[in-house]
Amino acid sequence: MEINSKKTIGRAEWCGLLDLGVPMIKARVDSGAKTSTIHAFNIQKFKRDGENWVSFELHPLQGRRYPTLRCERPIIDKRVVRSSSGDAESRYVIMTDLELGDQTWPIEVTLANRDSMGYRMLLGREAMMGKLLVDPSLSCTLGDHDIADLESFYRISRPVTAGLRIALLASNEELYSNQRLLEAARERGHDAMFVNISQCYMKLDADEPEAHYRGGKSLNAVDAVITRIRPSMTYYGTALARQFESMGVYTTNGSAAISQSRDKLFSLQLMLKSGINIPTTGFANSPMDTKDLIEMVGGAPLIVKLLEGTQGKGVVLAETQKAAESVINAFKALRANLLVQKFIKEARGRDLRCFVIDGKVVASIERRAAAGEFRANIHQGGTAHIVKITAEERRLAVKAAKVLGLQVAGVDIIRSGNGPLLLEVNSSPGLEGIETATGKDIAGMIIASIEKKLRWKPALTGAIAQEKK
Repeated sequence: MEINSKKTIGRAEWCGLLDLGVPMIKARVDSGAKTSTIHAFNIQKFKRDGENWVSFELHPLQGRRYPTLRCERPIIDKRVVRSSSGDAESRYVIMTDLELGDQTWPIEVTLANRDSMGYRMLLGREAMMGKLLVDPSLSCTLGDHDIADLESFYRISRPVTAGLRIALLASNEELYSNQRLLEAARERGHDAMFVNISQCYMKLDADEPEAHYRGGKSLNAVDAVITRIRPSMTYYGTALARQFESMGVYTTNGSAAISQSRDKLFSLQLMLKSGINIPTTGFANSPMDTKDLIEMVGGAPLIVKLLEGTQGKGVVLAETQKAAESVINAFKALRANLLVQKFIKEARGRDLRCFVIDGKVVASIERRAAAGEFRANIHQGGTAHIVKITAEERRLAVKAAKVLGLQVAGVDIIRSGNGPLLLEVNSSPGLEGIETATGKDIAGMIIASIEKKLRWKPALTGAIAQEKK
């Protein structure tokens, strides 16, 4: 093909993926990337007529989580692709027709979660070879589209009846997890508001209990409260949760469940009473018992863990007897309550985070410690990877959440030579690591669980209503 017969495009262009039912998606044009990629999540392989197929969901519009399209295509390959950050990832490859301007041709596309990327699609050089020229100084040479155009393309219709009134009870509105929950609730047609724990106050009254927010705004009319209470606000946060419970408002995690999960010693005792295995653990109040406490858990190396620590903070590996005595006595001198636990060497700095919603593990990841660290912690430079857990690990996670009475929980498990052991249960688990690693809409699942508990169903019109029939 002659050069002058090739179409010139810019660094970003609007295109369609006909076989996927995507009429318009903005793609980043990248001649440095070999293969094209589409944003996909909830990716599931299945068999159809003896052939391998894949089902997945995608959000085609940048910065939005609606509409959500569900797609199914035959798998033509599975390849290891190295991202721009250098990470290697195994991806399914499918074939679809690309519509670009007045031209249409088949291209190969890999499936990957691009939620954190600027564009929901990347157009690689294999799809462009022999057909296109790229001028990076240009953009949208084939025409641009505004929000009104896109809503028309996707026939986006909103619920005609008001949704639930959902309050997110937390401390920092800017956190990824809180932003995602508010976003997911609003996308599903609900009236979602952020409520800062420290700016709430309440009226204790047997006949007319009330909860108010800054400026005197009444919270009595809310239908549900998502309780995400930081450790430093546990006392007042659980008091507020109890107030909403006394008002008959549904809370995702109740006050008693949160209180039990925050008391690490008590929660571990509850686990043992329920037949759940944990690493051998010791607890003492007096520094005079340090040596015997160390021997009680099998000696050094061992883990020293503050009862009030979160997200891996306040957790120390003591590799020798002398180091263990020094760390324990130093903490005791500060009047800090702590546990000592047997160090599980065979775990190799890895643990599992199982996300449980309403008695079901909806996602699980393996967290790997950063170089030089002993504990898997994505908050301190570790990494998270999707993992398939065993039936025994799944049962342990579900049971641990149930023992504490948590509807939403992050259950941390470590793999030992004697089977899975429970580390701890988090009543306000973060969403960023697990959503990024698995590509699953965990925030949407939490909102869906609230809808189910309150028996709420949307009344939809237009194209969305037709799709539901």
